[in-house]
Amino acid sequence: MRNIHVIITIFCISNFYAQVNSPKQVVEDFFKAFHAKDTLLLRAYIHKTAVFQTVVDSPKIKELVNESLSDFMTSIASIADNVAFEEKILDYEVKIDGKLAHVWTNYEFYFQGKLSHIGANSFTMYNENGKWQIIHLIDTRRKKSL
Repeated sequence: MRNIHVIITIFCISNFYAQVNSPKQVVEDFFKAFHAKDTLLLRAYIHKTAVFQTVVDSPKIKELVNESLSDFMTSIASIADNVAFEEKILDYEVKIDGKLAHVWTNYEFYFQGKLSHIGANSFTMYNENGKWQIIHLIDTRRKKSL
């Protein structure tokens, strides 16, 4: 009986540590840092060669916008303290193949408490030395629902 408890304990501990840096956990932690406007913490989840893109779909603009890591960090750091925003993640779809992972999230974005836009995020991650990092982030932004 004691052996069963030991096996269950080892399984639970190893499962916990395996989830600490799972692709889904990286996205959840990314958004915690994003909402806190903590660019230092954000960098922990982003690979130094990461690519950022947005697909804008509005009545006036329909285009693919590229943003550098530096510009992304500057835009986060420049958000005023009195500005309230939340990207509410509605669901997660995670796929993993070896050192490559993909996390798809649908979201609603609230600005000053009001729905601003909706869309989806597509995170591509690479596992480098046992740590998942974002290498590509592309999102869609639109005013109307599907």
